Amino acid sequence: MPELPEVEALKDFLSEHLAGHEIVRALPVAISVLKTYDPPLTALEGREVTAVHRYGKFLALETDGGPYFVTHLARAGWLHWKDSLPSGPPRPGKGPLALRVALETGAGFDLTEAGTQKRLAVYVVTDPGEVPGIARLGPDPLADDFDERRLADLLSGERRRLKGALRDQSLIAGVGNAYSDEILHAARMSPYKLAGSLTPEETSRLYAALRTTLTEAVERSRGIAAGRLKAEKKSGLLVHGRTGEACPVCGDTIREVSFSDSSLQYCPTCQTGGKPLADRRLSRLLK
Repeated sequence: MPELPEVEALKDFLSEHLAGHEIVRALPVAISVLKTYDPPLTALEGREVTAVHRYGKFLALETDGGPYFVTHLARAGWLHWKDSLPSGPPRPGKGPLALRVALETGAGFDLTEAGTQKRLAVYVVTDPGEVPGIARLGPDPLADDFDERRLADLLSGERRRLKGALRDQSLIAGVGNAYSDEILHAARMSPYKLAGSLTPEETSRLYAALRTTLTEAVERSRGIAAGRLKAEKKSGLLVHGRTGEACPVCGDTIREVSFSDSSLQYCPTCQTGGKPLADRRLSRLLK
């Protein structure tokens, strides 16, 4: 799933390639991708893109005097930029193509979604705040006013584990499964540690890891073409998706805990005092 760094890089890429250009066609291929119907998708046509914004993991194209085009790429969605789009209209079918946006130059982008869980979402709204997911977002962790005190206030009284709290978009916007693993590894904290139990020193460590991990990921992604961002994300991850590999910090074996629809990775030596975390799904299978 694209998270804050990749969506920020997409925002920068699209700002460079879309701003000042006119949308001549917005063509849905999978009707299920459209989550709003008023204004219609056709209200974007003939409008110039004036700016591109990021709200957590949401991308929003602002048009001159018209509606916003907002998308959330979900788990398996992606944006593919094309300097020259095919001349004919896209054909509905069983492929991954969900929606196409064409500019007056002949360039544009496709939104695609792999797999069977169709969660890619597109909204056409007069204000981004009309999108429920944006309205619920917590503060952006890279905002200038997101300081250590802000993080401490957010976590105060939290009874959830750190892993779940960091992924909650209504608490902190933009962090998902991959970067929560990376942040906790950098902070040397167990994903199972209770979020509301942090000492001031631990809060300081977590804040530094949060800001540094995300800032460095954004810098790695900056200037990279949209089609290469997925590979760049994977190459920069130290523990997430690297089960069985050696921790680059201490050399211990990176371990995994599996859930029904996701998994987390961590280093026992760096994060849990050398003790493996219980994998409840595996434990049930062994009984």
